[in-house]
Amino acid sequence: MSTVNDSAGYTLAMRKSVRIKGAAIVVLLLATLCIWYAAIQEDHRGFLAVSFLDIGQGDSIFIQVPSGRQVLVDGGANTSVLRQLSRVMPWYDRSIDVVISTHPDADHIGGLIDVLARYKVDTVVHSSVEGDTKTFAAFNRAMVDEHAQEVVAIRGQIVDLGRGAYLQILSPDRPVPHEDTNDGCVVARLVYGTTAFMLSCDAPQSIENYLVALGTSTLKSNVLKAGHHGSKTSSSPLFLGYVAPEYGVFSRGCDNSYGHPAPEIVARFAQFGIPTFDTCKDGTVTFVSDGKTVRRN
Repeated sequence: MSTVNDSAGYTLAMRKSVRIKGAAIVVLLLATLCIWYAAIQEDHRGFLAVSFLDIGQGDSIFIQVPSGRQVLVDGGANTSVLRQLSRVMPWYDRSIDVVISTHPDADHIGGLIDVLARYKVDTVVHSSVEGDTKTFAAFNRAMVDEHAQEVVAIRGQIVDLGRGAYLQILSPDRPVPHEDTNDGCVVARLVYGTTAFMLSCDAPQSIENYLVALGTSTLKSNVLKAGHHGSKTSSSPLFLGYVAPEYGVFSRGCDNSYGHPAPEIVARFAQFGIPTFDTCKDGTVTFVSDGKTVRRN
């Protein structure tokens, strides 16, 4: 009987030892991951990364600034944005500092409904333009449920992202609840050091040219997201000339029924000597800025 008891005690002791060793390994792995992530953060300190996500037909732009803060501009039409975010964010990160909804069109806000459900969002910036779709209503409910700070975008606002990075709101310049959704979309310029990114939502040429008329000092940018996915209704010669980007990006789906990007717009970028990238052909397109220069990552 004593031998049996001794054997049982030995077995329990062995199991306990295995559990302790297993727990120790898990702790070591977690510590290694934390050290590894901290090293990566250290390596990227001083750099801004802007990713034009491959979410099909629509817009979604993920921004990571040197302070560590994160911004998501639009979310495409569906849950594709969640899959793409998992590729540019750490697996354990479930928070986004700022979400910007440029306007109520489904190919810009559809995915944000899922983002608001999955991530903790501190601030939501959106246009005053109103939509009349079920998607817009669902987005508004998700925004209310999130209990995030809500900011209605208007020209002149600055979203301070820390360490010298900030977003300038360029349009709309007044409340536009009943305007066309594209006319009332949020045009923003992301600035870091002497570099900038022009994020022109679906703004048509009339709005682009109006921005030129308001003043050209806030237009020059290294990268331009082509307005309205490369539609012929955007990217006016006047606007392109004053933005004078080093690179252009077409955010669009491969099989879209709109013909984006329009051949004449592709030709216009070429005429201006602006190399372009296309989320259909190139997948997610990421640029990195050190505050002085911008390069494709």
